[in-house]
Amino acid sequence: MRYRTIIASFLALCLSVLTACSDSTDVSRSELTYDDILNTGIANTCLELPESSRGTINIEPGKSYTIQDLCLEPREYFVKEEPVSKRQKAEFIEGKLLTRYTSSLDQIQGTIDSNEDGTLTFTEIDGIDFQPATVLLPGGKEVPFLFTIKQYIGTTQFKADSINTSTDFEGEFNVPSYRGQVFLDPKGRSLASGYDNAVALPGRADDPQFAKANVKEFVSRKGKMSLNVTKVDGETGEIAGVFESEQPSATDLGAEEPEEVKVRGIFYGRVESNA
Repeated sequence: MRYRTIIASFLALCLSVLTACSDSTDVSRSELTYDDILNTGIANTCLELPESSRGTINIEPGKSYTIQDLCLEPREYFVKEEPVSKRQKAEFIEGKLLTRYTSSLDQIQGTIDSNEDGTLTFTEIDGIDFQPATVLLPGGKEVPFLFTIKQYIGTTQFKADSINTSTDFEGEFNVPSYRGQVFLDPKGRSLASGYDNAVALPGRADDPQFAKANVKEFVSRKGKMSLNVTKVDGETGEIAGVFESEQPSATDLGAEEPEEVKVRGIFYGRVESNA
């Protein structure tokens, strides 16, 4: 009998703990301290708007507008894999992110301009606009890339005098080199330091087999991104939606061919008038 009482008390305690843990209340990040956020992953998430946010933000010609605190949170990663058979087409294979809590872009700002043809253009200026990331594919292959929105210029396809749930920005951005000019590869080779070629093979430095690894390059490539606005709060100027980005992967300073990486996720920002 005594054991039954102990077991019942233990089960009641477990049930109360589970109930308390499952009680999810929405708490603003501004109300949390540094210790509350540390090692929780909250800092890597973007703010979201309610599903009922279906407002409109008017964009008047001649006035200056900016997007502040733009945040992009990736949620899906894909890498284009070449098919085994030539009859098949290359397809994007979903991968798993290895870099967990440092994948989002945040505090990005840019301008919104009304063009002569009536379309709107968003131009990215600065912010935390790049993050190195690595994706693990099902076969075990790891693909590093620099997730970024640097110098993005996106334009709406149709005329628009406001930002609403039908606003879509599409455009290109620059993808800087994943490695710096002084990065040393396993053979001690680099663009601005280290060796010019593998020390063990000095007589074959010009061999085409080793040329790509010996002759380093530091170049920026292009990516493309679409920002699809799905939620708008006209009173606060907040916008949110989904994005899809396609960009090249790292090349180890030119030693490898870049692979095509696709990233999907959500974004959040605030539209402000400078008038």
